[in-house]
Amino acid sequence: MNWNQLISDRRLGLEEYHEERTHTRSDFQRDYDRLIFSSPFRRLQNKTQVFPLPGSIFVHNRLTHSLEVSSVGRSMGYEVALRIIDRYRNEDWSQKLYSVRDIVAASCLCHDLGNPPFGHSGEKTISTYFSEGNGRELSSLITGQQWSDLTNFEGNANSFRLLTHRFRGRRNGGMAMTYSALASIVKYPYSSLHSGAKGKFGFFASEEETFRKVAGFLGMPETGDGVFSRHPLVYITEAADDICYQIMDLEDAHKLKTIDRETVMALLMGFFSEKERARMNRTLSSLDDPNEKIAYLRSNAIGAMVVECSDVFADNERAILDGSFSGTLIEKTGSRIRDAYMACSDTAWTRIYCAPEVVDIELAGNRIITYLLDTLLDAVIHPEKNYSKLLLNIIPGQYDTAAPTLYEKVQSVLDHISGMTDVYALDLFRKLNGHSLPAV
Repeated sequence: MNWNQLISDRRLGLEEYHEERTHTRSDFQRDYDRLIFSSPFRRLQNKTQVFPLPGSIFVHNRLTHSLEVSSVGRSMGYEVALRIIDRYRNEDWSQKLYSVRDIVAASCLCHDLGNPPFGHSGEKTISTYFSEGNGRELSSLITGQQWSDLTNFEGNANSFRLLTHRFRGRRNGGMAMTYSALASIVKYPYSSLHSGAKGKFGFFASEEETFRKVAGFLGMPETGDGVFSRHPLVYITEAADDICYQIMDLEDAHKLKTIDRETVMALLMGFFSEKERARMNRTLSSLDDPNEKIAYLRSNAIGAMVVECSDVFADNERAILDGSFSGTLIEKTGSRIRDAYMACSDTAWTRIYCAPEVVDIELAGNRIITYLLDTLLDAVIHPEKNYSKLLLNIIPGQYDTAAPTLYEKVQSVLDHISGMTDVYALDLFRKLNGHSLPAV
């Protein structure tokens, strides 16, 4: 792969209008702005990140998480560009590398757009509905790849669909993002047939042709049957996401008193050398607010990881471009940074993700999403029923519930449910069960 081809402002759905133009904002900055003003992005403000929403203490939701990931990704993208641009100083396209920060900022902003309500458990609920629940009866009625899409429902693949699919009444190309921004969110550049034990993949069967189009134009080679090389900027998007959710979850846990201050401070101090710790302790001694102490350490930990991950990318640029790089940027950082990150990860798993308040929201979310799937799928599969006709009236017109194939009908329901906020899903659940009525 080569940077001149990988960095392209060509827009999906608007290829025939593509021309070299000069704007105050680059096309990649326009991607970012387009996302900020979009409805799917606004809905992230009421989607659970980890801890239940809302509460007396404001914790991260999908929107604040995405904004922070974008900020970290932009910084890392700029650091990477500074490290590698001199290698291409004789190329007439070398200035393209300064666009890396804007491409990554946009891809980070939209990386979670496809996640359903109630956190990561929402994905699992949808998957197991088809593999273990009432959805199993559909297995013989659709293709193997389509069934694999449903039983491994993936927020990453759903994000790509949300950005590229032409929903009813919408323009060709979906949100008409640039090819480079779209490719930079696909962490798993293969279909669900290659999802493996972890169930991760990058695009549904319905969007495979679109992904192939983007990958082909950007020069991302197909290394196997339906398996492609990652776009290099995916590594930066991935690292920014991993850094933010791991570190910020600790800060939220501290504010909620799920983890004590001493434990969090010790974990964050693990990112620094003895000399750096001495300097930081002098600053900490001037702070009285415990939250401010944690925020100070958090910001320094993120900064240290950004620098190290940027170094790893620059040092391994050739392997990343030829597709031979394996693992993540964080896994290749120095032992101190890597060990400190793993300590944070282990603590988060045992003391955050299994905390009673987190499990409670997952249990409630499972019941709500399962009920909505049962009810809405029955409506689109059997539209002749009187109750179905009533239900179909509440599904937004952009979702094609009368699509010609069963797979597309099921997707219309998943599009609707995955786009719901936590509050909307709960409210609809109550109304359909007769537990609440519209105000009169």
